[in-house]
Amino acid sequence: MTSPPASFVTQASLAADLSRLGLAPGDAVMVHAAVSKVGRLLDGPDTIIAALCDAVGPQGTVLAYADWEARYEDLLDDEGRVPPEWREHIPPFDPQRSRAIRDNGVLPEFLRTTPGALRSGNPGASLVALGAKAEWFTADHPLDYGYGAGSPLAKLIEAGGKALMLGAPLDTLTLLHHAEHLADIPGKRIRRLEVPLATPTGAQWRMIEEFDTSDPIVAGLDDDYFAGIVTEFLAAGEGRQGLIGAAHSVLVEAAAITAFGVDWLESRFGSS
Repeated sequence: MTSPPASFVTQASLAADLSRLGLAPGDAVMVHAAVSKVGRLLDGPDTIIAALCDAVGPQGTVLAYADWEARYEDLLDDEGRVPPEWREHIPPFDPQRSRAIRDNGVLPEFLRTTPGALRSGNPGASLVALGAKAEWFTADHPLDYGYGAGSPLAKLIEAGGKALMLGAPLDTLTLLHHAEHLADIPGKRIRRLEVPLATPTGAQWRMIEEFDTSDPIVAGLDDDYFAGIVTEFLAAGEGRQGLIGAAHSVLVEAAAITAFGVDWLESRFGSS
């Protein structure tokens, strides 16, 4: 006898799980997802996006960290510039067309290409947003220090938003890059790199300066230290944990985890 297929995870069941975990109508939520851990999805990652939209309702907003496929960075010289012979071959960053980086899984690109989604204009720090406040979240994203003031991450805190780790590793909580920006600690690593930006008249090259998010912000930190911050935050009784489909998930208040991250960094590396 042929065994029946394993049960699918549906949009309705995921929306119910999200609501039980703490998402509510009107919420703004930034999601990191390990899609394969959620279970069998009838419509693939679009099922997750639809469930998130159901959970936050028409007045809510769903966000994800996009970044972009800047594979040319191996060509940069010591000053962060691209050799002249390579410049014409590198596609410029276009918020409407450039793919979300694959390193963050498939969900950001699925969200980016969902009708109505918008993407902010800082290449490496870009976020995609879908919902009531998508335009506000993605507008006027500073090109320098794009994880700081005026960024979608700062706006997530301003909006009283949340961050959801939907089966994703805790060390991928991008919001903690905002905590790195805010923390008053010496010796932060800074990176400068030349980026081509799409304009109506062709690529415009622009030097961008940012705290280096490719490595821990200061020496003496483990590569995955974000996971330690989140683990301590949860151990202190903050945040909520539960299953979304089959994926162990964590939901945290954006303002609370950011403040905790700032205090964590300053208590260990502060100059006072």
